[in-house]
Amino acid sequence: MAELFVKQARQYADARPSYPPQLFQFIASKTPSHNLAWDVGTGSGQAAKSLAMLYKNVIATDASEKQLEFAAKLPNVRYQHTPSTMSMTEVEQMVAPQGTIDLVTIAQAMHWFDLPTFYEQVKWVLKKPHGVIAAWCYYLPRVNSAVDTILDQLYSSDASLYWDSACTLFDDKYRSIDFPFELVNGTDHTGPFEFVTETVMDLDDFLTYIKSWSAYQTAKEKGVELLGEDVVQKVKLAWGEDEKRLPNFQFI
Repeated sequence: MAELFVKQARQYADARPSYPPQLFQFIASKTPSHNLAWDVGTGSGQAAKSLAMLYKNVIATDASEKQLEFAAKLPNVRYQHTPSTMSMTEVEQMVAPQGTIDLVTIAQAMHWFDLPTFYEQVKWVLKKPHGVIAAWCYYLPRVNSAVDTILDQLYSSDASLYWDSACTLFDDKYRSIDFPFELVNGTDHTGPFEFVTETVMDLDDFLTYIKSWSAYQTAKEKGVELLGEDVVQKVKLAWGEDEKRLPNFQFI
């Protein structure tokens, strides 16, 4: 998995959306203590940066050293390169001892994990009681009907041969993922909970977002340019004359 994001680590850091503040406020309201959070699959630290404002300390881990290079350096965030799959001993050595973590977060990454193994590790490191795990993903941004049609075609047809099979899990917005955890206080289900944010983008930002897809890099390595001149021209026409737009990202 980690190698899929090596060559476009910069694009990922630059073009992926920030997560909505209300998402983190909701999650933080479910943990009585705010001492230590573990952000797994942190990438370039988008979620870790927000967690750092709500938790005393954050451990942010990823299997991609290249992506970690682009993460924002903050005094209360420790970035840690880890293997894609860790043993329990490695979890204790690289992350934290048993029963010491208030919150485990997984942002747009859970589809890459060996979930049975990961869930056992989560149950081991979380505080008992009151430790919380929160996972979320986002799907394609919505811009306008013309741009959305092109993006949907690119994602589900043109790029379909180049997506890793794991990525199908966010096609249904994680609804099919087994999530064997208890309800948190004040909720009557384990999700999905929906949050929406708008991100200011110009056309170059939008094209960079597409280039940050793992499928884009896989296609490129196979000699296929998903953003050929014809596609870029279609996007330009659909984007219109407005230099900046506000694509809508839905987080679930």
